[in-house]
Amino acid sequence: MSAPPAFVPFRTALRYWLKLGFISFGGPAGQIAMMHAELVERRRWISERRFLHALNYCMVLPGPEATQLAIYIGWLLHRVPGGIAAGVLFVLPSLLVLIALSWIYMAWGQLPAVAGIMAGIKPAVVAIVLAAAWRIGSRTLRNGVLVGVALAAFIGIDLLGVPFPLIVLGAAAVGLVGGRLRPALFDIGGAHAAAKDGTPHPPAVIDDTTPTPAHARFSWRRLATVGLAGCAIGFAAWCALALAYGPDGELPRMGAFFGKTALLTFGGAYAVLPYVVQHAVEQYHWLDAGQMIDGLALGETTPGPLIMIVAFVGFVGGWSHALFGPGARLLAGAAAATVVTFFTFLPSFVFILAGGPLVESTRGDVRLTAPLTAISAAVVGVIASLAVFFGAHVFVAHGAPRWDAIAIGSAAAVALLRYRTGTIKTILACALAGLLLSYWHG
Repeated sequence: MSAPPAFVPFRTALRYWLKLGFISFGGPAGQIAMMHAELVERRRWISERRFLHALNYCMVLPGPEATQLAIYIGWLLHRVPGGIAAGVLFVLPSLLVLIALSWIYMAWGQLPAVAGIMAGIKPAVVAIVLAAAWRIGSRTLRNGVLVGVALAAFIGIDLLGVPFPLIVLGAAAVGLVGGRLRPALFDIGGAHAAAKDGTPHPPAVIDDTTPTPAHARFSWRRLATVGLAGCAIGFAAWCALALAYGPDGELPRMGAFFGKTALLTFGGAYAVLPYVVQHAVEQYHWLDAGQMIDGLALGETTPGPLIMIVAFVGFVGGWSHALFGPGARLLAGAAAATVVTFFTFLPSFVFILAGGPLVESTRGDVRLTAPLTAISAAVVGVIASLAVFFGAHVFVAHGAPRWDAIAIGSAAAVALLRYRTGTIKTILACALAGLLLSYWHG
């Protein structure tokens, strides 16, 4: 067995997290796979088992699991500064790119060429969501019990309208009981899981047997201190907005809604979006359903976490409501996007920096990790339900099937699942198909 790599310098980690922020395309599934390939297999900064242990915790948390995983690994390597740097650098490039794309969309999105491109991208989005469910499911659903949990979650949220928090609690209960009765069904795998060629992975900087670092050891005092500090930062930011624009202003309202969204929704971006659609579209009227799907398409074409679609929601809401007057729509959109991003991601930092030591203390005890495994399985069903929701808007118009959208979506699904075509290539091909069809019909 080869020796583990030397300890990772903070500067080296900063370069990697900044690079990841610019190249992390493909939504949470692609970003997690990218981090696994780079940090587990190539750089060997963290072992397979500890990577999966962190991932299961991040998947059960409210908010974007890929971002939280980056924060977790950054924190494990370099304490609180490492976690903050990893999270900020993972998000910042996406925010800047998405503000620019949202401006282009709102300023020129009604042009026939742009509308045709978006009509081609929307079916691709449905296929991308389905592919994400398949890929995450192939990693998570390792036996019939976990498949059953995913199926029950899909039926509960899509057909019965069960709130997602109740689905999470139900899955956790299944894992809690199953972890005691049949622990092997909920185990995340043995130490040094095999590589693709069947050989064991070499040791890592943070290996299966590496002692828990001092900063990652659990204490109630540390948990309370970090948790209260995060709450204080969020409350102070909201109060500043309320003082500037009034508590009923759109910016304070966005901050309050997306802060609550980050706390009350689970399962990452795909699970969050139905909740965002319900409120941002139907209650607050910051945008309509068509713009929401367009926003997801833009989110899929930009680097960073897919939950950055909320920045698009904020931008469109700020632009449409002309928060700073008709002549400053771009400034209003950028300000709203920044506010939404801050309140959406702040809880993720708090969850990881406060709860990480508790998670590290559960490592190796399948009775405690089994609920996380079961909840990860339930998330697969929720993601599938999101594909159904988008499909109903994209593939059907006025009660009749849209055969051109169905054809594009089917081709995208085959490309993603059968030929493993990259997300960006698939979106570009579908955009071209939509553009050509718009000229054909026009």
